[in-house]
Amino acid sequence: MSEWKAFDAEQATQARNDLEIWPLDEPNAVLLNEVHPRDYPNPEPYEIYDLIAVGAGAGGLVSSRQSARRGAKSAMISEVLAGGDCLNVGCVPSKALIRSARAIQEVKKAKQFGVVLNEEDVQVDFAAIMRRMRELRAKIAPADGHARGEQAGSHVFQGRGRFTGPDTVEVNGITLKFRKAVVATGGRPGVPNLPGLKEAPYTTNEVLFNLETLPPRMVILGAGVISLEMAQTFASFGSEVTVIQRSSRLFQSKGGDKEAADLMQSALEEDGVRFESNATVQQVETLRERGESPDALPLMKVTIKKGDEVKELGCECLLVATGRVANVEDLGLEAAGVEYELGKGVKVNDLSQSVSNPNVYAIGDCCADVPRLTHMSGEMAKQVVQNALFNDTWKLSDFVVPAVAYTEPEFATVGIIGEEDAAKKGIKVDVYKAGLEHNDRAILESNNIGFAKIFCEEGTDKIVGAVIVASRAGEMINEVTLAMKHGIGLRGIGRNIHAYPTTGEAVMGCGIQFINSHWERLD
Repeated sequence: MSEWKAFDAEQATQARNDLEIWPLDEPNAVLLNEVHPRDYPNPEPYEIYDLIAVGAGAGGLVSSRQSARRGAKSAMISEVLAGGDCLNVGCVPSKALIRSARAIQEVKKAKQFGVVLNEEDVQVDFAAIMRRMRELRAKIAPADGHARGEQAGSHVFQGRGRFTGPDTVEVNGITLKFRKAVVATGGRPGVPNLPGLKEAPYTTNEVLFNLETLPPRMVILGAGVISLEMAQTFASFGSEVTVIQRSSRLFQSKGGDKEAADLMQSALEEDGVRFESNATVQQVETLRERGESPDALPLMKVTIKKGDEVKELGCECLLVATGRVANVEDLGLEAAGVEYELGKGVKVNDLSQSVSNPNVYAIGDCCADVPRLTHMSGEMAKQVVQNALFNDTWKLSDFVVPAVAYTEPEFATVGIIGEEDAAKKGIKVDVYKAGLEHNDRAILESNNIGFAKIFCEEGTDKIVGAVIVASRAGEMINEVTLAMKHGIGLRGIGRNIHAYPTTGEAVMGCGIQFINSHWERLD
């Protein structure tokens, strides 16, 4: 089996055209040798598999490997890059860039901590930032690589998997027979039908992390998690960033908390991000195509309309982040008798089982009506293994799923995400809020902007949701998630001793508010 070699011109063209990975330097060669080896020899198949996973993201990796570790004959079919979006073009590379952006902000604020730096000595080296990201991604890659799957006892096939019947799937001309199968093909960025957009050299998360030159100007369509994270990050790097959103404020379409939305937008604006709200895109015009060299960035003009006002925004990078669609086309799902809806995904019941073929399950972003999050895919994979192979009845409806935007401050939610959301769902709630303005740890960190807000069913301490805005909100939300999952009320959180000083005390503060509102009194 030949290897990917750094700086090999022919291989670099192949990696760019076939796998959308560039540059082919040492870290990316390491990555590809793990997640898409050249001339990969597919194994000799078993007569029948207990479970086959079609797809190699979090869902496919976990389901195929856990099955093998529990004694099943399993296989995983990986078409492009094992590890899926998370490793290659999502969670991993984005968090590496976010850490670099945070370091830049820390340097800018160093003086208030007694660290004096000469401004002329502080420079942002975008090439070094991107190389660090590639090196760290390559370091993590073996965990998702083909060799690790083989070591776990699972067969790994490289190629496109297509169902050819209710219990068969084909890859590279080889027919594999299964007792149970998992569709874990993930999703992709949705590209809206806007005049001139599809002809333009726009960017999505699938190629953003290949950038070698910092774009002077970036326009982002959409105001979801990817948009906000990358807007703040590239603004910190020095790009002039504009976010275009159709609604009047952040999180409005989902009934998200207005106070959190206002605070988050203010934080990003302070870091240089501009927002164009209540705006619709009228046209995208390509003024210059992308060149061959890394420095040859394209040039586009985005025309937007806000009421009667028309604006033109120039940019070298147009990031489309307007939502995701399920990868369900060209999988042979019809031959397998698996119902699906284009865009939304495979239709499943509460067991993550196809509503039309009980021997096929679906996991993650290719599945209709589930949160499109890596940790959701991983948990669904465990559920499917338990249900498909051990006849259990783990239910999707029992899942309590947190979500985090890794901005600064972070924005974390679970369950009900705002009073508007509660009203839409017909749930009456009581709201308990603890701000960070008096949190000692946050004060000592010079970062005491934010709050924890917990929603309980009206008149009770039953937690139905939470919103946290804080520097470590992603860590703090897990306590609330655990409480919701195991039926611990807000009173229990208030009575749980929290270490001092921590920002996590804000969560306890919500519990103390509930306890105080139900105190017995002597007067």
